[in-house]
Amino acid sequence: MAIRRKSTKSPPILSHEFVLQNHADIVSCVAMVFLLGLMFEISAKASIIFVTLQYNVTLPVTEEQATETASFYYYGIKDLATIFFYMLVAIIVHAIIQEYVLDKINRRMHFSKTKHSKFNESGQLSAFYLFSCIWGIFILVSENYISDPTILWRSYPPNLMTFQVKFFYISQLAYWFHTFPELYFQKTKKEDIPRQLVYIGLYLFHIAGAYLLNLNRLGLVLLVPHYFVEFLFHISRLFYFTDEKYQKGFSLWAVLFVLGRLLTLILSVLTVGFGLARAENQKLDFSTGNFNVLGVRIAVLASICITQAFMMWKFINFQLRRWREHSTFQTPTVKKKPTVTKGRSRKGTENGVNGTLTSNGADSPRNRKEKSS
Repeated sequence: MAIRRKSTKSPPILSHEFVLQNHADIVSCVAMVFLLGLMFEISAKASIIFVTLQYNVTLPVTEEQATETASFYYYGIKDLATIFFYMLVAIIVHAIIQEYVLDKINRRMHFSKTKHSKFNESGQLSAFYLFSCIWGIFILVSENYISDPTILWRSYPPNLMTFQVKFFYISQLAYWFHTFPELYFQKTKKEDIPRQLVYIGLYLFHIAGAYLLNLNRLGLVLLVPHYFVEFLFHISRLFYFTDEKYQKGFSLWAVLFVLGRLLTLILSVLTVGFGLARAENQKLDFSTGNFNVLGVRIAVLASICITQAFMMWKFINFQLRRWREHSTFQTPTVKKKPTVTKGRSRKGTENGVNGTLTSNGADSPRNRKEKSS
């Protein structure tokens, strides 16, 4: 009678897709709690702080037409609650893109673990950069930032924002805050975490700085071309993963990256160094949101210049590394000629060395002639 052995297989490990779906379900439930809170009078006041934008005032559009009014916004401590709610929304959208778009492509392409993580990173960032770039361009056109560049420093401080400008900054801060828990959800490698923490911190530092210092106009103008350049890089990397011969996108990105850094420096110096420096009101006033003083202007320009120098240093190292890899790939390997060594076997000596017959061989024409005579 055969004895049936018990299976020694270990229990199945939770797959990466299941972990993503699990945390997305939990976050969705938390977000639904805030939305359902709007339906009840007891919890509506607390839920409104998380769901809707706070600190709004109603002002007439023009002095002549006092009947027509518009809503404007300023910032405050309650914005942290709104950022937290839309951070949950960003996590849900992140999981939807990952599950229904990126994971399906990964199954078809059969990427390695390294390419798998980089493909997911570029896929998520390219979608965010494209959406933010289109949204930013719409705001620039509707707010007349492009037709009148002097609006960047004229009538500072613009402590009142329109709905779309404030919602844009709230969404930007919420997205970059959501990347911190995503480092855990995506099972990011330990060696990649410091690199990602650096650029996440740089984004939060500059976006929050523009938001709090009432430089939202300058920040919006600088973010749009930067996001477009970053979108081009990540979309080029997606095409590179599918076809490693694709290099055109990287060449165009390299040119636009340098131009983007120059544009950032020119607009920053023009706005902060010349425009705000010539303004009449140069007194620090927290109540009106006026930070147009010499120390703040120097700090703003220094942070922008240091960041641009850091990005150019990383860019130059990246290009040098690609140039070395390309040069080593195209360098032909020189084959060494085999050297004749002494002490070969008798068979090898008789049959010749390196394909040539020797005079000592048995089949030499001279030996055959002497034998015949």
